[in-house]
Amino acid sequence: MTLPTLRDLHLARKRTSGLLRRTPLVESDSLSALTAAPVFLKLESLQTTGAFKLRGATNRLLMLSPEERERGVVTVSTGNHGRALAFAARRLGMRAVVCLSQLVPENKRAAIRKLGAELRIVGHSQDEAAREAERLIGEEGLIYVPPFDDFHIIAGQGTLGLEILEDCPEVEELLIPLSGGGLISGVALAVKGSLPGVRVVGISMERGAAMYHSLQAGRPVEVEEEKSLADSLGGGIGLDNRFTFPLVRELVDEVVLLSEAEIAAGMRHLFREERLVAEGGAAVGVAAILAGKAGGRGRTSVAVVSGCNVDMDAFLTVVG
Repeated sequence: MTLPTLRDLHLARKRTSGLLRRTPLVESDSLSALTAAPVFLKLESLQTTGAFKLRGATNRLLMLSPEERERGVVTVSTGNHGRALAFAARRLGMRAVVCLSQLVPENKRAAIRKLGAELRIVGHSQDEAAREAERLIGEEGLIYVPPFDDFHIIAGQGTLGLEILEDCPEVEELLIPLSGGGLISGVALAVKGSLPGVRVVGISMERGAAMYHSLQAGRPVEVEEEKSLADSLGGGIGLDNRFTFPLVRELVDEVVLLSEAEIAAGMRHLFREERLVAEGGAAVGVAAILAGKAGGRGRTSVAVVSGCNVDMDAFLTVVG
């Protein structure tokens, strides 16, 4: 099996040129003052579909043959990947079916419907939704586009890392949300490919952190999914994981887990101090800094704020 390389990330960037938004990287004065070290925020929450997932989905669909595009695509998602796939498929005139579990918030379901994709809401876990996707592949011949464990998805997400390198070449620590591992794998490939000494910290929630428990076990394992403010970080990594598990094991230096209270604090800080709306899963880098679990120590840090697709009623309750 061949894993993506830095060259593949550059090819993905060239391929998707003009189809993705180059998102800003800004210094957080409040966090820099708190840690006595420079802290920058990579605002992928300002990506076209409100999350980084558009990078990987766009790159993957552009790699399909004309015959595969004609057949249409199907995926399983906790929300943001489904939205990205729906957007990219509509732009290419393709059919898209998105399989979700009942844990996915209604605002994310509605956004996917609005983009013209077909929804299948099945079960109470991403694994159950994945079985529906498998059925559609077998019965209707749809092409499966994984949410993270895919060569071209990872390469697409890695274009974010190339932007970080250009905008902050002095980076010493990356704080990246960790779920299935597509984002952190791509960004770590991009940055460590040029700056191998950069420390990469994956950040997840205490409730059902599948990649963390898989790393502890030394192999992909299933975990029980639980409701969390960081709903976009839910779901398993797949027992047959081919790409992200080995890449995370190789490239990620540390995994940090956060409580629900710590995640809420990150959301509040981004809103009150930075004037940014971020979903729970996107605020974990900032939350880890506030909790004293990452950042500081004299290192220049970049925290990826990965998305803003939060239910606003729930968000306003959190930020109070």
